[in-house]
Amino acid sequence: MYRENPVRCLFFGDIVARPGRSAIVGRLDELRKTYAPDLIVANAENASGGLGLTAKSAHELLAAGIDVLTSGNHIWKHKNIIPFIEAEPRLLRPANYPTPAPGRGYGVFSLADGTPVAVANLMGRTFMDPVDCPFRAADEILLAIPDAVRLRILDFHAEATSEKIALAYYLDGKVSAVLGTHTHVQTSDARILAAGTACITDAGMCGVADSILGMDPKAILFRLVHRRPVRFEPAVGAATLQGVAFEMDPRFGKALSIQPFSL
Repeated sequence: MYRENPVRCLFFGDIVARPGRSAIVGRLDELRKTYAPDLIVANAENASGGLGLTAKSAHELLAAGIDVLTSGNHIWKHKNIIPFIEAEPRLLRPANYPTPAPGRGYGVFSLADGTPVAVANLMGRTFMDPVDCPFRAADEILLAIPDAVRLRILDFHAEATSEKIALAYYLDGKVSAVLGTHTHVQTSDARILAAGTACITDAGMCGVADSILGMDPKAILFRLVHRRPVRFEPAVGAATLQGVAFEMDPRFGKALSIQPFSL
């Protein structure tokens, strides 16, 4: 028997380095009071030093109350994440990495009242490292998820706007939400498609606002102007928390609302 009240979810865009981690951990209790979420999901692939995710940072974010962590193309940078992702079902990697890959690309999680919610992670191929087809991988995930799991959330970690929108249309009516990550710039196209799937091209970033995608502008400008390699460093300063709050109908899995936030 399905619950009658809508299921509320908070989804945070890419967490970048210590400022992003500190901001989200420090304000999570406040955000719970404001949004009363049943589920909190965040993309954490850049949470450690601005590139990759360590086991320590993953544990910190999960211990703070984030229910599910998603990731992307930088998930393998820190080697100690391999045993962690193998053992921790709440940390996902893109499901369309070639087989075999450590960890899981999706999972079914239970809310406090027992309502099941599927969360999946896919990565795009346009302007990205070559991986398996995200469209076919999405089909395979949907076949594997039991029909009784009506609520289905997808983090699509991709570069190209067109590819993100295309996957949202491809899955319209089959999943509750397709939420874009990777580009760190929140887009203004949040909407619910005709068959009931909420989508946004990019949920944004949890990181220093006065930066270039969360990193110190000086090094990035040097690379762009002089075309020579230089080490990027995370920016220092006040962080912005960006993402989307959305509601889903637990009976049919359709999205009821989606609202971006930038705090």
